[in-house]
Amino acid sequence: MPSGLINANPTVYERQERRTRNAPADVDELAVEPIDQLEIFDILFYIKDPEHPYSLEELKVITADAIEVDDKRSHLRVTFTPTVEHCSMATVIGLCLRVKLMRCLPPRYKVDIRVEPGTHATEAAVNKQLNDKERVAAALENPNLVDMVNECLAPSFE
Repeated sequence: MPSGLINANPTVYERQERRTRNAPADVDELAVEPIDQLEIFDILFYIKDPEHPYSLEELKVITADAIEVDDKRSHLRVTFTPTVEHCSMATVIGLCLRVKLMRCLPPRYKVDIRVEPGTHATEAAVNKQLNDKERVAAALENPNLVDMVNECLAPSFE
């Protein structure tokens, strides 16, 4: 494998059509409108894969069906599926999802990021790392890791 990538030739899917949303009439409407599954998917839609020039949506790492929102309890669960069972970037992908949601959602939300059961060799360890506040905070103190996350979250104009 000359490229050094774990999954040098991932399956790439067509992008889904984006839904059109009506803008809220005023700020008060925005404040009380509940957040739903498709809104969270819209937030995560364009995150780029750390190893490939594709979005997580194009690689089917993230799908709308894998997002659960309980707006009344301010709880959100995102389940993602790595492209291969031994993906070394699974924690980086999960960190990208968490950081994007931290930047976009009100702080009242409790966010759980999970690997789809049975899709990763070290699923329990990855889940533990992604949902431990101290570990996430420590990861976000690493400038190289933050640069990688920011690159994945940067808008793409392709």
